Amino acid sequence: MLYAGLDLGQKHDHSAIAVVERMNLYRAYETPKLHSLVVRHLERVPLGTAYPKVVGRVRDVVRAGLAEGGCALAVDATGVGGPVVDMLRGAGMGCEVTAVSITGGEKESQGRGVWSVPKKDLMAGLLLALERGELKISRGLGQAAALRKELVDVKVKVGGGGSVRMGADGPGEHDDLVIALALACWRARRKPVGFGTQRLPGI
Repeated sequence: MLYAGLDLGQKHDHSAIAVVERMNLYRAYETPKLHSLVVRHLERVPLGTAYPKVVGRVRDVVRAGLAEGGCALAVDATGVGGPVVDMLRGAGMGCEVTAVSITGGEKESQGRGVWSVPKKDLMAGLLLALERGELKISRGLGQAAALRKELVDVKVKVGGGGSVRMGADGPGEHDDLVIALALACWRARRKPVGFGTQRLPGI
C-alpha cells in the first residue's frame, strides 16, 4: 500500500508531495511487521500554485498509485490547511485522508477528526527511520538531492522552558519535502483502516 504526505506551502513556501510504499515482513501466524519504507515519489509544487491546483496535482499522484493496491494521504492541516483538507476530501481521490495539525507540543492526540502531532516527533521518526536503514531513497528519484539537502539543514533547538524545536530556519533553507515525507512515514506506521480518517466512496 502507498502512503502520501502533503505539506501545504504558503506565499513564500512550496507545497510538497511525498509518497512511500510500506514493505512488510511476513511470517506464518504472525502479524506483518514493517520491513522498510521505500520512497516512490517526491515533488515540490511550483511557488504560487493555487490550492485547488495543488489538490488536482495530489489527486493525479494518488490515482496513479491506486493501481498498486490503494493509498492513504496525511495532510498538513496547520493554519490554512483546514479548508484544503475539505477540498481534498471532496475531490474524489479514492483514498483515505487524514488531517494532521503539526504542533510544538509534547504529546500526540486526536480530536474532531484531526490529529495533533508534535513537529519534533514527526522529524525524529523520519530521522530514526534513516538511521535504522528502514527508509530507502533512490538516487535516481526526482528531488532526491533536494531532500538530502533539507535533511542536512534540519536543526534541533532547545528553548528556555525545555521545549524542543526541529526544522530548517536559516536563509534559503527549506523543510517542505522533509515534512511531506515525515507525514507519509507517520501515516504508514499507523493502522491501514479506521485511523481517524475519512473513507471515501469507491474504496
